Amino acid sequence: MRFIRIGEKVINKEKLNKEIEKILQLRNQGITQLEVARKLGVERTFVSRLESLGEIRKGKKIALIGFPIKNKEELLQLGENLGIEYILLLDQEERQEFVRRKSKEELFNEVMRIIVYLSDFDLIIFLGSDMRVPIVERIFSVQVIGIVIGSSPIRESKYVNPEKIREIIEPLKV
Repeated sequence: MRFIRIGEKVINKEKLNKEIEKILQLRNQGITQLEVARKLGVERTFVSRLESLGEIRKGKKIALIGFPIKNKEELLQLGENLGIEYILLLDQEERQEFVRRKSKEELFNEVMRIIVYLSDFDLIIFLGSDMRVPIVERIFSVQVIGIVIGSSPIRESKYVNPEKIREIIEPLKV
């Protein structure tokens, strides 16, 4: 079991995760927030806040970013078919060329332009290394779903299962 001490309290993370899972399962079955709260002995506002913490709104602007991606054409086609508004996928060669063809100032400005542009999205799906995923999750105030495709530094393009991406995107589209 995993325990966390918070002041004088000791929290059982496993128990907490099981209770959260129960709440989400009951809500998924169509049970109201009030009924779930009564059943589990918590306040209805707790159930509401829990849902809000994990909420990804439907039908909003979604971006798909990733590098280096071996099957980028396949993911690009999938993203376009699913109505993704912004897709930036690079294989290893394109990623290296992106950096090589710009001065340091141009590279910095281009990266900043992309970051500012992505800030207007409701969800960013980011495919990258175990080092870059947490960085991207911290940069943006919007929801980021990070998918680690390898350990940093990644030196060759990586295959990404398109079904994994479809499973993330389809439920979000109206």
